[in-house]
Amino acid sequence: MLNYLKINDFALIENAEVEFTGGFTVVTGKSGAGKSILMSSIELLTGGRVERSGIRSGCKNYTVCGEFTIPEALLPEISSMLEDAGIDFSLDNPLLNLRRVISTSATRNFINDIPVGAKLLSDIGGRLIDLHGANEQLSLTVPARQLELLDNFGELQDLRRKCTEICDELKKLAREKDEFEADLPDADDADRASLVAEEIDRINPGPGEDEELAAKQRLGANAKMVLETLNLLTNMLTENENGIADQLGTVYHYLGELDKIDPTLTGDAATVCADLQNNVSELSAFLASLTDRVDLDPESLVVVEARLSEIHTLKRRYGPTLEQVFETKEKARASLKKFKDAQNCRKEFARREKELNSHLLAVAEKLSDARKNAAEKFLELAVKKLAAIGFKGAAMKAEFTPIPPGASGMDKMELLFNANCGEELRPLRKVASSGELSRVMLALKTVLADADEVPTVIFDEIDMNIGGETANKVAEELHSLGEKRQILCISHLAQVAARADNHLLVEKTVVNDRTVSQVVKLDDPVPELARMLGGGESALRHAAELKQNLQKNA
Repeated sequence: MLNYLKINDFALIENAEVEFTGGFTVVTGKSGAGKSILMSSIELLTGGRVERSGIRSGCKNYTVCGEFTIPEALLPEISSMLEDAGIDFSLDNPLLNLRRVISTSATRNFINDIPVGAKLLSDIGGRLIDLHGANEQLSLTVPARQLELLDNFGELQDLRRKCTEICDELKKLAREKDEFEADLPDADDADRASLVAEEIDRINPGPGEDEELAAKQRLGANAKMVLETLNLLTNMLTENENGIADQLGTVYHYLGELDKIDPTLTGDAATVCADLQNNVSELSAFLASLTDRVDLDPESLVVVEARLSEIHTLKRRYGPTLEQVFETKEKARASLKKFKDAQNCRKEFARREKELNSHLLAVAEKLSDARKNAAEKFLELAVKKLAAIGFKGAAMKAEFTPIPPGASGMDKMELLFNANCGEELRPLRKVASSGELSRVMLALKTVLADADEVPTVIFDEIDMNIGGETANKVAEELHSLGEKRQILCISHLAQVAARADNHLLVEKTVVNDRTVSQVVKLDDPVPELARMLGGGESALRHAAELKQNLQKNA
């Protein structure tokens, strides 16, 4: 239930604080007084469309805040939604504060002072308030909207959502199939891919083989110079007289002579010299062994160069690196496989499509049966409501037309209506006047309100274009509905306003040379009722009698 509403700097409302109670609350006021601003403020709390032009002149932003008491039936759902969003909420204190701050550049949304996204605000606000404006009466004539109302009444949203999900899967499958066909190689592409794969497989290079062959080719081309260099080095180290090894032997001899004179003089120098001599000998032997790796055979070099030429050809055609050659081969094989497997893939697409369509048909049939059952109950209750507000001879029927299964099921539905006994049933869009639409809307909405758990229902001028005894019956219906939940209604009818449990007056005044709208709770609504009846002494007496009669009959 909406407990409290605060509005700052929104259009004509500079600062308004309104406390609400349960039951049936009516909002009245002269045309242009700001009643629509009050309703727009409440709509904003349910995630309604932001009007930046609503910022009061001279202000940077406007703010709308609302405090709600969460009914017990909604506590688990609301608590779960808040918990998922990381917002603390105590079941022992089921109060929730929604707030929106709208500036020229941004909109900020808060739940219990925690910043949230507009979707969460809309999801939570939509569970707390059901708002019906005058424009929605026209939407009632649209068959798709009528079907949506029926699904809401029958709690068929899950089945309808399942149809939508399956259709989304079918669309996804269709895109996947289109992409497959678009990328599918034709016969010429397959032939080219086969030739590429065969050429690379024929040469069959190994990873890094090009670098290994290049090294062998460089070594073979420079074999003579390498051998001469190795021979020169071994001679310098050990083979020549007075080579490095011999010189180190001489050094070792002299160190020995010094050691005889004073063993402590040279320390470990002789040992180091002996190690150096051994290292030089090992180095010389290693260099000599390298000559066995140098191949002077011209035929071997020709083989290496021929193999290297083949690999270079592959790299030039499909590279430039050997890794890219391997990638080209894998792509060619994949393309060839795709071409060969095309028929099997098409069969798999067809199988999946058939399976999804079968599933869609089964769900749509279940939804269709449930809709027809719900329609009987829905229209039976609606006709009773219509009789209570002046349509005693009215009749309604749901005309179902089968359509191919889709996101909304397999039904096209239109409400047929006649306001008078014996008249032909015709589409609601063709036979209902604006006044009749108001009452049909009220009847359908009250039936829906009985079926759901939304604690607050708001009607914006639902009683437009009606009067007389019909107005009394509409007022009685609104009052009766207020016994089950909180009802707010903007009205221009004294009969409706007189039947309210609470009366709010929106009026315009001038403060400091600026026009402002204010919301006042009326303890005595008689003067306002008199104004709604046309004003004057007779209207005042009529208004007083109206309230007195209602109090006597209460």
